[in-house]
Parts: sequence; structure tokens; C-alpha cells
Amino acid sequence: MLSSVEVGTLITALGCGIGREEYNIEKLRYHSIIIMTDADVDGSHIRTLLLTFFYRQMPELVERGHVYIAQPPLYKIKKGKQERYVKDDAEMEHYLTEVALNNAAMYPSDSAPALEGNALAQLVEEYQTVSAIILRLSSHYYPAFLDQLVFQAAIPDLTDQAAMQPWLASIEERLNQNLPTGTSYKLSAISHEDDPTPLINISFSRHGISTDYHVPGEFFASTEYQRILAFADKINGLFSEGAYVQRGDRSEPIVDFAQAVAWLLTEARRGQNVQRYKGLGEMNPEQLWDTTMDKTKRRLLQVKIEDAIAADETFNTLMGDHVEPRREFIETHALQASNLDI
Repeated sequence: MLSSVEVGTLITALGCGIGREEYNIEKLRYHSIIIMTDADVDGSHIRTLLLTFFYRQMPELVERGHVYIAQPPLYKIKKGKQERYVKDDAEMEHYLTEVALNNAAMYPSDSAPALEGNALAQLVEEYQTVSAIILRLSSHYYPAFLDQLVFQAAIPDLTDQAAMQPWLASIEERLNQNLPTGTSYKLSAISHEDDPTPLINISFSRHGISTDYHVPGEFFASTEYQRILAFADKINGLFSEGAYVQRGDRSEPIVDFAQAVAWLLTEARRGQNVQRYKGLGEMNPEQLWDTTMDKTKRRLLQVKIEDAIAADETFNTLMGDHVEPRREFIETHALQASNLDI
């Protein structure tokens, strides 16, 4: 890395030298050193390399707070003549939710009073929190099963077959709705001799070939399941015949809360032109100035020594000479990976 032309240019530009004999922090030419990389995997890799370089060769730059990471937006939203830059997916969801809830109301039945304002906003926020929990858990457990827990009452005693049968049948019925011909789900609670706690077996059959997925009984004692259950208790039985959601002068019949939120977010996107930036090179000079270069508007993340240490550890794990730590890292995080840039 030190032999690369780019790093040599960086060292020259900083002016403080490198190595025991040449390094002198007092000769640093710039108070702020801003790392600007694309928002993709390659950009993350380059950022990690640079943080590792500063930590190993010029740690005082980090200790004195000279190193920053630029926070370029991931999206630009345009509606009519109005433009708005959005930092990441979380901010995008927050923005669209605000738009969706503007002048929105939810009617649990054709005669029930409207659920709106702060009450509706709190329910939507809780729903999105639960959805995020389910998304995180889906790397470990069967996603379609997790999605159905929002519509279910608390799981009975796993050892009580009479109580478990209708609970599983309810989920099974929902899973089998609108499936392609030749596919089906079958759920059951089973026990193994070496494990006293039963588990949920989800058998998915496609044209006579079945694949089984397991959810251990211990999952239902977790705080994640309790969060899902607490929200499910609030919305189960809330909707009845004639339920609908309304935003402005448009409305839509609904059967559950998830459908209502999905419709509201779809409505919020109407007329919005969303552009996603993969990298800084996709912006024209004016956009780059407005979002990342103009010091009156830009957002910077100051690097702390803990960040540099973490980058160094990641670099050692993924790029070092020892295979075992790299294999352990991959095995630990493989199920969390998504949107791989291959």
C-alpha cells in the first residue's frame, strides 16, 4: 500500500512526512482531511484502507481530530421544482413516512372513528421498528414465517399439541394463500430426543419436493419475539369489514395494518422522482458542490481513534496472512450479507 503512487501523492500533499525520521505533525498543511468515497462496496474498501493507513502511519491525525468522512447523499428526490437530497435508506424511509402520514387517516371499519395524527404516526413507527427486527431475524429464520407473526396471538405452550394445532393452522392458511400451483406449506411442532424444547418445522413443498426449515423453541422467549408480539396485540382484531385508509381525496380498502402502511408509502412516492447515486462520479459538479463540497451544507463524520482501530482490525481480518480469522468472519456474517457487489 505504501508503495502505491496514490499514497505517495497523499503523503506529499499532507506535508508531514512518514516514518520515524521524516514524520513531523507540525508540518501538516491541512487542518481537515476529508475522505470521500463512493457509497458502494469498493468505496467502503478504499475508506477502510485509508483509515488503516492513517491509524498505522499517522495516528496523531486521528487523535487530534483532523480526519473526517464525507457523508454524500444516496438519493435525490425531485417533485416538481423542489429537490431534496437524502443521506441513506433510513432517512429515505423517514422522509417518505412523513409525506405518507400528511393528511392521512385509517378507518378500522366503515363506522369506526378515524385513527390519525400522532396515534397513527406512533403505530406506523412501531410497525417499521418491528419490520426492521423481522428483516434482521430473516437471516437466521424463515422470512415468510416471521412475517406472519405480526398477525398472530402469542404462541401457546409448544408441548401442548391441542393448543398448537390451531395456532400453526392459522399461519399455514395465510402462507398458502395465492401460492402458485404445485406449491404448499405444512407447519408442525416437533421434538428431538437430544433437545427437550420442541421446534417449529416449516415444510415447503414444490412439485412434490419438500424442503424443511426450523425455528427453535428458544426463539419465542427472545426479546425480539416479545417486541413483535407486543405490536401484534395492538393491531390484531383492529380491522373489520369496511376498513379503509385515506390520504387526501384518495382511499383504499384494507384488511390489515401492513397493507395500509404499504399503500400510504406508495401514495407518498406518487409524483416523486427518486435518483439513487452509486458514487460521487454520478453527480455533476453543481450537485457535488451542493451535497458534499459546500462547507455550509455538507455533512461530515469526524473519525475517532476507536473508528481507526476498528478499521485496522477489519483490514487485518479480511486482508491479513492468517486464513482462520477470515474464515470465522465469513462464517459468522455470511447470513447478514445482502446486495453483494460481485
